[in-house]
Amino acid sequence: MNAPSRFSWLQRIAALALLVSMLGSVGFAVGYATGVSAQFQGLALAIALGGLAVAVVIWGKFLVRQERVIDLREPTSSSWERNDATHALEAGTEQIGRRHLLSRLLGSAFAVFGIAALFTIRSLGQNPYPQLFRTKWTPGARLVRENGQPIHREDLVADEIVTVFPEGFVGAADSQTVLLRLAPGILQPASDRADWSPSDYVAYSKVCTHAGCPVGLYRSAEHQLLCPCHQSMFDVLDRAKPIAGPATRPLPQLPLRIAADGYLRAQSDFHEPIGPGFWERGA
Repeated sequence: MNAPSRFSWLQRIAALALLVSMLGSVGFAVGYATGVSAQFQGLALAIALGGLAVAVVIWGKFLVRQERVIDLREPTSSSWERNDATHALEAGTEQIGRRHLLSRLLGSAFAVFGIAALFTIRSLGQNPYPQLFRTKWTPGARLVRENGQPIHREDLVADEIVTVFPEGFVGAADSQTVLLRLAPGILQPASDRADWSPSDYVAYSKVCTHAGCPVGLYRSAEHQLLCPCHQSMFDVLDRAKPIAGPATRPLPQLPLRIAADGYLRAQSDFHEPIGPGFWERGA
């Protein structure tokens, strides 16, 4: 087999491999979308990748000339040499045309495979972002104890603390909140939180911002919340900022209001992500 015919033969094999690869990609996409057996999807994917591999190997190893050839010619040429040159030029033109076709087939095969691969994005599942940064607290949700009893404005006395949840979601780990009633006038809220603590009630997320442990201890004399796991301490009078221990973020504050019936309700969800700081860095 001479060089030109061998070149054409290899081009045909590469083109066939690319066509087979595209069929494999289409088969994989259809099989994935319709939910056929994993064996069929695996076979189709193997055909798609195998066809691409065969075409790329042939292209790189046999169809691209790696060496530089210099043909030293005599100053003059005979008629038969000119005829050979003409035939060689025509054959080269045909090969260039075939190479352009092969290039288009190669691009199409990669494009079809890429489109088929996009179908698998569905397997990643629902975006977890909203769930990580929202809790069960909603505007108007009543604060209830662990037994489901709602909190009335007259229920707590100064320096008393209780764990509360949004009504209907008792036990929700991401929504557990510590509710405190401070002595009158001791809390001086910032201007952007002026209406968050009616009747000296203040509420903070119970989930520690260090490792997610429950912040359940209160030192009333110092007005500090304490996490028993790693001894992080938070200043209740100053946005629950950490003042000791490994925690670096304040406990998010829950905006409160007192309804006409005297029961405490949430104005909204927490304004910041609750829990460990790495959740916030994922935003």
